[in-house]
Amino acid sequence: MSKANDLKAWQQKAQAQTELVLERLMPPEHIVPQTLHEAMRYVTLGGGKRLRPLLVLAAAELGQADQTAVEHAMAAVEMIHVYSLVHDDMPAMDNDSLRRGKPTCHVRYDEATALLTGDALQTLAFDVLSRPTGLPAARQLKMVATLAQASGSLGMAGGQAIDLANVGKPMNQAGLEQMHGLKTGALIRAAVALGALACPDLGDDDLQRLDGYARKLGLAFQVIDDVLDCEADTATLGKTAGKDADNDKPTYVKLMGLEPARRYAEDLVAEAVALLAPFGEKAGYLRALAEFVTARKH
Repeated sequence: MSKANDLKAWQQKAQAQTELVLERLMPPEHIVPQTLHEAMRYVTLGGGKRLRPLLVLAAAELGQADQTAVEHAMAAVEMIHVYSLVHDDMPAMDNDSLRRGKPTCHVRYDEATALLTGDALQTLAFDVLSRPTGLPAARQLKMVATLAQASGSLGMAGGQAIDLANVGKPMNQAGLEQMHGLKTGALIRAAVALGALACPDLGDDDLQRLDGYARKLGLAFQVIDDVLDCEADTATLGKTAGKDADNDKPTYVKLMGLEPARRYAEDLVAEAVALLAPFGEKAGYLRALAEFVTARKH
């Protein structure tokens, strides 16, 4: 089996595992309040690349992972990601009508339901991540803290605030990298860290090296997002194409140009992959996921 086919097979299996875990851990639709639970499942199940849970799973292959902790981390990081998408799409933020190829939550339901759906997914993530596992308590607490810090004002939410504050304003590369390091990169770094923390045999040096990998990967992911917003169509993206340009948002394409931005992403991925060398073959899927980021079409 070729490397590309091997990654595709693993991705499909990991995506199916993620779906099953989320299905199991989400509240059933028939439980009161039914509409809220229906909306939570509508936005979470049956779509998306599942990059963050895949990164958890790939990082967990580097050590002797506690499988319950891995599954809880996969679900929790995806719930945080989906909550952020629901809120980002609302009229007060990006005001988008399409996500993962279907109507956004506030379009399918209403704004109040979308707001509560995001809130409920965020809190469910920490409920799930704090449930019993076979890990030492201190290790599990570190996982909870890692996800919380990546999600808040010094992470994803802070990056979104900077983004909204800079619509229509020029930003230099340092400013863009700070913004996207928080908005997109923080949760990608958290996903890799959670997978590693689920392995009690991995130490601080391992975690630091993996964080370097994830930091570069998160930045490359956003650069390619900016490229795809210019190059791909709405049907391929599963969300509205050209939205950043329409909203006059600062992007790497606007700053660098299309081809230089793509080359920058490729350089970042090469640097990320180089940091995995000490892990040998165990890091095969982390390497492949990094290369997938620059090759993806949506």
